[in-house]
Amino acid sequence: MVSPFIAAALFAIVAVVDAAAVRSGARSPGALRVPLHKVSLTESDLTGYADALAAKYHGMTSGHRKQQLNAQDGAQNALLPPTVELTNFLNAQYFGEIEIGTPPQKFTVVFDTGSSNLWVPSTKCNSIACWLHRRFDASKSSTFKKNGTTFAIQYGTGSLEGVISNDNINIGGADIVGLDFGESVKEPGFTFAVGRFDGILGLAYDTIAVQKVVPPFYAMINQKLLEAPLFSAWLGDNADGGEGGEIMFGATNPERYTGSIVWAPVVRKAYWEVGFSNLTVGAKHIEIETKSAAIDTGSSLIVVPTADAETINTLIGATKNAQGQWTVDCDNISKLPEISITIAGVPHPLSGSDYVLNVGGGSGGNNAAAGNCVSGFMGMDLPMSIWIVGDVFLRKYYTVYDLGKHRVGFALAT
Repeated sequence: MVSPFIAAALFAIVAVVDAAAVRSGARSPGALRVPLHKVSLTESDLTGYADALAAKYHGMTSGHRKQQLNAQDGAQNALLPPTVELTNFLNAQYFGEIEIGTPPQKFTVVFDTGSSNLWVPSTKCNSIACWLHRRFDASKSSTFKKNGTTFAIQYGTGSLEGVISNDNINIGGADIVGLDFGESVKEPGFTFAVGRFDGILGLAYDTIAVQKVVPPFYAMINQKLLEAPLFSAWLGDNADGGEGGEIMFGATNPERYTGSIVWAPVVRKAYWEVGFSNLTVGAKHIEIETKSAAIDTGSSLIVVPTADAETINTLIGATKNAQGQWTVDCDNISKLPEISITIAGVPHPLSGSDYVLNVGGGSGGNNAAAGNCVSGFMGMDLPMSIWIVGDVFLRKYYTVYDLGKHRVGFALAT
């Protein structure tokens, strides 16, 4: 059976939007703060993680989107900012709500920088996954407009199918008027049935949007809802009882990071993909073939080619178990070597407590000496030459996604 974490692996970051304000009158351009909530990760959740993540990235590089990716190679108010807060539960899955229609219907969605479409279940859907989640009822929205264009997104467990519709969307207190979004009418397998989220809100480039639908973030910019064409993400680490996290649209939150922001140009306008120049484990420089990475809020781990994973995990003393996971002795986390990734000429180090996950039932999160501890560096050979840098890294570093200047910013998170 597919575990709940497979859904989290596909799209780990989800947000809860406090949209209490603002359904009356126009708002001035500002920044939107969206709080995020989180659910836990267990060892059984990691079973099938590779298949889930591969399905996501294989799917995103299939058909016309793969051609688009290949064609781009080498190309290159006075109100508070709109923000979504995150709640963190044992460093696993972040989740929350948006609103669709008039009167508003609430949905829990994943805020995913690894995809570009917004979709939620429809009342027209009879799949088990749809019945277990909130479903959009077009007949109850006075602002709904029928589109009817069909879409399909291929995943490892089958094809998610649906129709494009149009309605008003509220994110973090900002109303997007007349946005096209997907209503799913068929959701495959158990992946979406067991997920804590209803749907997905993609934040990647519009070049990989299914049916060339305008992504919500682009619509927020086009409708002048934001101070600046960027968003930022802070993922809390509750190993010490901390907050879940937040996404802020249109601005950065200086309270969530320290020091200067280091900027890296996007090397391919599809995912938020940046280059990196060096990798070290302890004092040892590691030669690697792939030197670009998709910064993916929808992945919990750092996914690298299998050869690189073998090298890195061997150097930290990890051993591979029967499930293919690289495990370490939980008692030795504090003794593990630092792993550093150089981005834009600046080293970004991770300690053992950053890159090792405690997934075996220990009560202390990443730093607990109880339970089973798994390396955050997973090996996987994808159809495109790329690393996937997920929450293992993103809890340590605050990130900024600047569409106006096509760059990603990194700063030490607080």
